Amino acid sequence: MALRIAAAAAPRGLRRCFSTSIPAFNFPPSAAAAAQQREKAEPSTNLFVSGLSKRTTTEKLQEAFSQFGEVLHARVVTDRVSGYSKGFGFVRYATLEEAAKGIEGMDGKFLDGWVIFAEYARPRQPPGPPENNMASPYSRQ
Repeated sequence: MALRIAAAAAPRGLRRCFSTSIPAFNFPPSAAAAAQQREKAEPSTNLFVSGLSKRTTTEKLQEAFSQFGEVLHARVVTDRVSGYSKGFGFVRYATLEEAAKGIEGMDGKFLDGWVIFAEYARPRQPPGPPENNMASPYSRQ
């Protein structure tokens, strides 16, 4: 009853906040919907692994993914100063089938107490033309 009185006394713009029939907030799409909207990478033997703990090492990453096939190379990207993981890394398998098994087996699983995500790695974009920051602003281009 108090809610109805508050809604009636509220200015017209705030009435939507008290309404139960009209949604007052537009919630962002769920993580699953966002993942579906993001373009999928071409299948390859190279996997991108995100969500790694700062304490995860290359050896632990290779050990975890080697359950699903022959790992040719594994690398945790680390911070140059601290030496800790930046939270992502890469795993390269010998075949596409093994890479697919690695994604199935490790995507959404725990590693070092953190949930990790595995997907096919996207190729790097080619670098753009170099910018000459030393050029005079008055020079002709």
